[in-house]
Amino acid sequence: MKKALIIYWSKTGNTEKVANAIQKGLEQSNFNVTITKPEDAESIDYFDYDLVCIGCPSYSWHAPQPVTAFLRKKFNQYKEDGRVKPKAPRVPKKNTLIFVTYSGPHTGVHEAFPVGKDIRQYFEHIGFTTLDEWYILSEFHGSLEFSTQGRMGDIRGWPTAEHLKVIEADTKRLANLIQCTS
Repeated sequence: MKKALIIYWSKTGNTEKVANAIQKGLEQSNFNVTITKPEDAESIDYFDYDLVCIGCPSYSWHAPQPVTAFLRKKFNQYKEDGRVKPKAPRVPKKNTLIFVTYSGPHTGVHEAFPVGKDIRQYFEHIGFTTLDEWYILSEFHGSLEFSTQGRMGDIRGWPTAEHLKVIEADTKRLANLIQCTS
């Protein structure tokens, strides 16, 4: 049975909803899934999993501080262990999925891209293959103005149950890809 790890940080619940949808899709694809938050994942070894999914919101083009601190600490551990190598050689059958929630009241998804690209580098430097980066439009909690009048329009209640079903289905397709390449 394939193993997946989902690490997520969520302040308002948007990213948690997405993490749970990913978990459902993986479990329906017969993956053994561990889901946790960064503060509880420090002793977990990414290399014990076939797929590591990591998600967080975009805050002003950056991952939240707890996520950045976690990623840096894990990266430094892997560097000390000799797993960060010149040319970052691929480690077979080690994959990652990055998911970023955003509201984009000013410029849209472009506000989230830097977060996904930054997280991607932590994994590619240890040889993981990034299968995809998902950017999920989400409500801007705490600001009616940014949830209704931003560039993305009225995004109250996003991601909706319908959006989460699409994420679940996309996760199943991704899981099938992993199972077919083993």
